[in-house]
Amino acid sequence: MVNFNGALLSKDSNILTHSNRGLKFGDALFETVRCINGTIFFWEDHYFRLMSSMRILRMEIPMEFTLEFLEGEIKRTVEKNGLEDDPARVRLTVFRKDGGLYSPETHEVSYLIEVSPMESPFYLINQGPYEVELFKDYYVNKDMLSNLKTTNKILNVVASVFANENGFDNCLLINGDKQVVEVINGNLFLVQGNTIKTPPLGDGCLDGIIRKKLMEIVSATEGLELQEESISPFELQKADELFITNSIQGIVSIGKYRKKEYGNATAKSLLGKLNAKARLG
Repeated sequence: MVNFNGALLSKDSNILTHSNRGLKFGDALFETVRCINGTIFFWEDHYFRLMSSMRILRMEIPMEFTLEFLEGEIKRTVEKNGLEDDPARVRLTVFRKDGGLYSPETHEVSYLIEVSPMESPFYLINQGPYEVELFKDYYVNKDMLSNLKTTNKILNVVASVFANENGFDNCLLINGDKQVVEVINGNLFLVQGNTIKTPPLGDGCLDGIIRKKLMEIVSATEGLELQEESISPFELQKADELFITNSIQGIVSIGKYRKKEYGNATAKSLLGKLNAKARLG
């Protein structure tokens, strides 16, 4: 079952029309969250990022779009799918209602909630090889729109095709200044000694929720230094570790980039702290 504007419908239902603005213009935002036994990981952070993004895109925020209302709709959808006692992946998409060309006829929005089962209730470190490559065909823009979680993800799609065709698990994306910004499905962190570095929002990376949480964890951990600075491709092969963060997987440790192989001791340590923070909300 999916939740379309509060109506619980079969996943096979014809919900979206040919005039859907998310389809035609990418005029949509989304949040992907983990829901474990009725608890949505970092829900307040996801909610406030969505509200901020809607304001930036000049979408009209409905009066009923409170934190409690959307949380209730997510949980209702999870329960309707029989996943209230199991780990669930939830995607909440908000898109401007039909009408208009580039200029919309209305700023009112619709929402769609989809859920699917997951294996583990908490974040686990990935096992086995995980190889990445630099994707240089197209660039991430250095502007605020790149910080938002919109459905304009064609760069990520093309990079995914490149990765699949060439046997890589992921790709590192760069901006017009040739700085490494993020990966296809999340933010990037680089470890060298006791220093943990991640690109700043000004370089065009996604304003990720787990990025934010991990920055808080690193800043509060004695013996670690956080740097929010640009990352050059030349730094990648000098690093001790590289890892990815996103809301579904938590931390994904990169094993290899070109001839360089990486450890994952720091990623493992931080993953434990991230799980603890998730349990506390």
